[in-house]
Amino acid sequence: MKLLVFSDIHNDKRALERLMATEADAYVCAGDLVSWARGLDAMGEILKARAERMYVLPGNHESEAEIAAFCARFGFTALHGKAVAMGGVQVAGLGYSNRTPFNTPGEYSEEELGQRLEAFAGLQPLVLICHCPPKDTPLDGVKEGAHFGSPAIRKFIETHAPVRFFSGHIHETEGVECDMGPTRGVNAGRRGYLLDLAKLTV
Repeated sequence: MKLLVFSDIHNDKRALERLMATEADAYVCAGDLVSWARGLDAMGEILKARAERMYVLPGNHESEAEIAAFCARFGFTALHGKAVAMGGVQVAGLGYSNRTPFNTPGEYSEEELGQRLEAFAGLQPLVLICHCPPKDTPLDGVKEGAHFGSPAIRKFIETHAPVRFFSGHIHETEGVECDMGPTRGVNAGRRGYLLDLAKLTV
């Protein structure tokens, strides 16, 4: 079973069309389909061909309520704060980012991020998909010495060791992969990442 994860489309219709031309068994948008919640329905028209296999998280540019309503309109599944069984693994999703200077619609405190992640503790094998990357890793560096990821997400990864972790949010690290202990992490970005779930359970 193949899972395509992508993030941070920000209204780029061509990028989204390229992703939807990729064959997969399930698709997860890890947030920021649009900027400042504007233009969601135009993105939905592109995604709807894969509606029964489409899972969506709110990024920091969308609220949970906006994404829930969007998913209801188009027949997608809102994955925020939920886990689903796919191909022998648990795929869990948490949208939003930690606090930013921009007061975007989808932001949590570190405490709330940590509390919400605890719902996934004990799920194994776990593929964790968050909009925000973990703090002080190759996934969250804007430039040398400037890291804007979440300490709470990093703590969860270090404690619970999901087999794979995906994020977006930091555009500068799109496509970056790294190991965090036994966890392989990827910033999926608008290029997307196609994961073969069968390889995680052999």
